[in-house]
Amino acid sequence: MIQQIPVIVGATATGKTETGVWLAKAMNGEIISADSMQIYQKMDIGTAKPTAEEMQGIPHHLIDCIKPNEAYSVARYKTEAFQAIEDILNRQKVPVIVGGTGLYINSLTLPWGFSRKDKDEAIRERLEKESAEGKGEQLYQQLESIDPEAARKIHPNNQRRVIRALEIYYATGKTKTVLDAEEQQIKLPYAYHMMGIDMERTYLYERINQRIDLMVEAGLIEEVKSLLEAGYDEKLISMKAIGYKEFIPYFKKEQSLQETIRVLKRDTRHFAKRQLTWFRKDQRIRWFHVDKTTDKKALALSMLRTMG
Repeated sequence: MIQQIPVIVGATATGKTETGVWLAKAMNGEIISADSMQIYQKMDIGTAKPTAEEMQGIPHHLIDCIKPNEAYSVARYKTEAFQAIEDILNRQKVPVIVGGTGLYINSLTLPWGFSRKDKDEAIRERLEKESAEGKGEQLYQQLESIDPEAARKIHPNNQRRVIRALEIYYATGKTKTVLDAEEQQIKLPYAYHMMGIDMERTYLYERINQRIDLMVEAGLIEEVKSLLEAGYDEKLISMKAIGYKEFIPYFKKEQSLQETIRVLKRDTRHFAKRQLTWFRKDQRIRWFHVDKTTDKKALALSMLRTMG
């Protein structure tokens, strides 16, 4: 029998962490984080990393994995997450995946290969040069001839996607359509029970605003300052995260603290909206609506019941 693994997703500030902890407690489980920012060390407050108290003794995996200036990829996340799943299962416990990074979630729960060698910088640069020279229409016609199915799904003006589809073909000798079909034949090692936490938009935005106020009180400004003083450049992927990049103008004396916090709240609301848009496209997810009266322990038990 294929092991069924619970997955809790949703926008930032919806209560995924607390719900996940209660579900792990009920199932004798451990948490595997699916958050692309909580992998960084020294970035605790701005990433809403769970504290030891919030973890309630439940082990959490794939948190604090790398330094802020280290590279990390979805492929690496997939490898390390599967290693964590096997480790947890071998100890007769249940992995509970919790997070809001859609690419991380999909890398585990969809048949993504990551092994296909379909990238070639020289080919891409050549195609981009042709596009810049006004040959976009010819490139699209090439794609129509080589991979009509992919061309049908791509607007001729979307040169980035046209170039990517052509790059795949010239790098591998196979069309994007063929490679995608081959990927769909990959057998997933586990069954996933996808569950999402949802709430009214006004309530979510209220929670986001409150969370940011609490982050500032907890020392977010000092955390960002210490990272900059430690030499972590603002151009790093980690420092471009929401909760960090917004403070760069403040430390450059280009923006007031009040305006910085306003921008951070706005950017976080926009980020939450993008997360919801991403997850709502996934028909596998069963949604659980919460409000101010929802008890997270009761929510976790409701999720458990749906798993049979």
